[in-house]
Amino acid sequence: MKDGANADAWGEFVRQYGPVVYGFARKRGLQDADASDITQEVLRSVSRYVGRMEYDPARGTLRGWLYTVTRNKIFNFLSSRRNRPCGSGGWINQERLDAVPDESTHPDWQWELEYRRVLSARAMGLIKHEFQVNTWKAFWGTAVEGRRAADVGAELGMAPGAVYVAKCRVRARLRNEVRRLEAEDEKR
Repeated sequence: MKDGANADAWGEFVRQYGPVVYGFARKRGLQDADASDITQEVLRSVSRYVGRMEYDPARGTLRGWLYTVTRNKIFNFLSSRRNRPCGSGGWINQERLDAVPDESTHPDWQWELEYRRVLSARAMGLIKHEFQVNTWKAFWGTAVEGRRAADVGAELGMAPGAVYVAKCRVRARLRNEVRRLEAEDEKR
């Protein structure tokens, strides 16, 4: 990415971290358009700074730095909105907004959760083709949708034990792929 002419490296960075930044901004309460704007601002900041950046593991990871940039952009955006006049929605709407828990004191877990969600989805996309259709459906039905193995098995013509085995096989492979992608991330 330091080489501004390397469009592939930049494209990979945007594909990997763009959804993380956007999802984090949405979970912080920003509307779609505002979250998209924040994502663009973060990516613009990264592009300006990345040429001067020297990786030093003692100072933290790229993901940690990106989290700080994102958090600061969101904070600045929300602070600037407080100083602008807002449309009125009445006191009932304000009470509803005030009732939403303020997680600004612990946003780290949201960042990590969003990163894990995007990373897991990416890993699933990479490994799905390695499994037979019913094996994948057994995993998806139980692990992702949270359905009972007996129900998924009945639907797929599999014994509940076979559904558990399929789920375990896919989860083990998924864990390995996530670890590989994380290690790849840490090298950046």
